[in-house]
Amino acid sequence: MNWVVVVDDEDYNRKTVSRILNKNGFMVTTLESGEELLDYIITKKNRPDLILLDIVMPASDGFETLQRLKEAMPESERIPVIFLTGEGSDEAEMKGLRLGAEDFIRKPIYSDVLIHRVTHIIELSMMHKSLSQEIEKKVAECDSLSRHVVKALAEAIDAKDKYTNGHSDRVAQYSREIAKRYGYSEREQDDIYMMGLLHDVGKIGISDAVINKPDRLTDKEFALIKAHPAIGDKILKSVEEMPKLSIGARWHHERYDGKGYPDGLSGKEILEEARIIAVADAYDAMTSHRSYRDILPQEVVREEIEKGKGTQFDPVFADIMIQMIDEDKEYLMHEE
Repeated sequence: MNWVVVVDDEDYNRKTVSRILNKNGFMVTTLESGEELLDYIITKKNRPDLILLDIVMPASDGFETLQRLKEAMPESERIPVIFLTGEGSDEAEMKGLRLGAEDFIRKPIYSDVLIHRVTHIIELSMMHKSLSQEIEKKVAECDSLSRHVVKALAEAIDAKDKYTNGHSDRVAQYSREIAKRYGYSEREQDDIYMMGLLHDVGKIGISDAVINKPDRLTDKEFALIKAHPAIGDKILKSVEEMPKLSIGARWHHERYDGKGYPDGLSGKEILEEARIIAVADAYDAMTSHRSYRDILPQEVVREEIEKGKGTQFDPVFADIMIQMIDEDKEYLMHEE
């Protein structure tokens, strides 16, 4: 059974509309003013299928009431509104439509007209909601597929370096947690997770012999390693659907003091996501096994992050990382 709220300051109109709707199988709630409607919808969080709203009322008229209703409710919860009006000016109709009204019904109320328009608008609203839900479902499925593909690629990148098993996923997780604590939205957290997963994608273009060399690298070999941010940037810039994806790949080795690479950027010149990923990447490097050492003790890692504030790292994101370290009482944040 569809539910309609009727708002009109005249008792006769409320009873007339209510009687017609009840007779045709609608559940009806009647209210006398715009203030009552706002309280009923916003404060009490009722969600009818349709609102029939009189325009000419004391205090808040129908136009003002609809405007306040729109401002107080997210688009996803929007309730369709049909204005009830005794005037038939084009100006009034245009104003109502600009505010978001679905239709107008003129007084006096005719039963057939009322039922036809109410039924039509409710059906359209339900179709719109159903379509929106289906679109959201498909977008979520595509996002899920993208994450699986990106994660598989990240694992392939890590497999090139026998000392970085799971590195990309951990950097992505730490980056997302830093971003969350800093105030990023869920969508922004997902974006930086994807950037973190692919921050080392440029290593695809580096020889395995160089990446896995157990001895000290020569200057030439180190120059090859330092090329991986630019290689990663070039690869990921071709993904037009995700234009920000290359941020982490290109700038995760920049330093806050400007002494990093490949572009020697400093401070806020380095995009925010890259500054976050830089901290996460350094943390994981210190808490992972290497050919020349084991995982560093937690207090040493904390000290290095603290020491790097304002030089290697953005102080804000370094402080968030230190907070995460301090909360990790059992030292669980490290390579297995």
